[in-house]
Amino acid sequence: MKRIRIIAVLLAGLFGASYANAQEVLTLQEAIKYALQNKAEAKKSALDVENAEYKIDEVRSGALPQVNANGSINYNPLLQKSALPAEIFGGEPGETIMVAFGQKWQTNAAVSVNQQLFNQSLFTGLKAAKTTREFYQINNTLTEENLIEKVANSYYEVFQTQLQLKTLDINLESTRKTRDVIKGLVDAGLGKKIDLDRTTVAVNNLEAQRQQVINALELQENALKFAIGMDITNDIVLPEETFDISVERMYDTADVNSRTEIALLNKQTELLELNRKSIVSTYYPSLSFTGNFGYLGMGNIFPTFGSDGFKWSNFSGLGLNLSIPIFNGGSTRSKIRQADIELRKTEVDIQDAKLGLSLANENAKTQIKNSLLTINTNRSNVALAKEVLDNTNNNYTNGLATLTELLDAENAYADAQNNLNTALLKYKVAEIQLIKSNGQLKTLVNAN
Repeated sequence: MKRIRIIAVLLAGLFGASYANAQEVLTLQEAIKYALQNKAEAKKSALDVENAEYKIDEVRSGALPQVNANGSINYNPLLQKSALPAEIFGGEPGETIMVAFGQKWQTNAAVSVNQQLFNQSLFTGLKAAKTTREFYQINNTLTEENLIEKVANSYYEVFQTQLQLKTLDINLESTRKTRDVIKGLVDAGLGKKIDLDRTTVAVNNLEAQRQQVINALELQENALKFAIGMDITNDIVLPEETFDISVERMYDTADVNSRTEIALLNKQTELLELNRKSIVSTYYPSLSFTGNFGYLGMGNIFPTFGSDGFKWSNFSGLGLNLSIPIFNGGSTRSKIRQADIELRKTEVDIQDAKLGLSLANENAKTQIKNSLLTINTNRSNVALAKEVLDNTNNNYTNGLATLTELLDAENAYADAQNNLNTALLKYKVAEIQLIKSNGQLKTLVNAN
């Protein structure tokens, strides 16, 4: 029996140590870095950037020589005959004879090359491909910023619920102590059973509320782990200093022109301009060089080199191909006007986006100010509620306050704490929006 107990203790210690090691203390910066490396959105955006390089290679290939090799072999069971004057072959004048031309077997093998010398559409396409790469790079930055914002909001929600659970634990512990004191008085015949029942009900309600908060916390933690691309089975712990207040951010200057959203729209405008130039370039003539070299063989036997019954001859050719567009019914002009409309629409989008970003910045500053006022008020309320609770508890112990007053004081203290936590969450959410409106979300990755 003693050996079994020792083994049980060792196993408990082993599993306890494993559980402790499985938990990860996750700061906001670590959560963001993890998301940027593991979340699907970040991975796909990085793949888009990589794919842009291959698109550039694809367009560039059009400016390089195009070399092709081809060959064929034909067997002609029946050779086509042509009518010729018989006198050519020494026959009577006016007579016609049928003569078969060609050989039973015919084959050829050739290599051809084509090189663009001047093609305005191709040159414009090369510029567009490079601009597309820059577009995807900016889009990757925007994707990361959106991911940072989502992770930060989810992170702070988890932290707020953890603070709410901590407040509940404090309130529950206090109520349990009150219940135990009343139970001792009842057992000694000095207290009322109704007071014991009321405190027992209060404890049960707090325990049920605590379990609800634990369940909500588990759901929020799972949502956070999903947001960063972490295995749902991992255990995470958030540090205590997450809800630090930094008033200095209120005075940061916002420049909407430096925002990633505006940079992306500007790059989109460049692409649309290049698209217009590509359409205009169809008015330009194009010039290309062509060349070929090959062998042609014919005979009445299967073609093989060195056979007397099969004859070979080589051939080659060089040339220039010039194409000059003259008239296509106005199709190109219509396409150019459509491209102009798209450019004008993008300019409208840029102006609207700037207005929206300016609005978001002002709203974030206003929310920061309101949250700071609420936080200061709630902190004062927490201190006052704690003082009232201590005085009420002392008065209840001395018989100067009722149980109802004590329970009300405990609830008021818990409410004040929860109100403070909610205000802190609203502040942090507004802070994220302010950082975003200032175009500084990336600073959260390397923040101390």
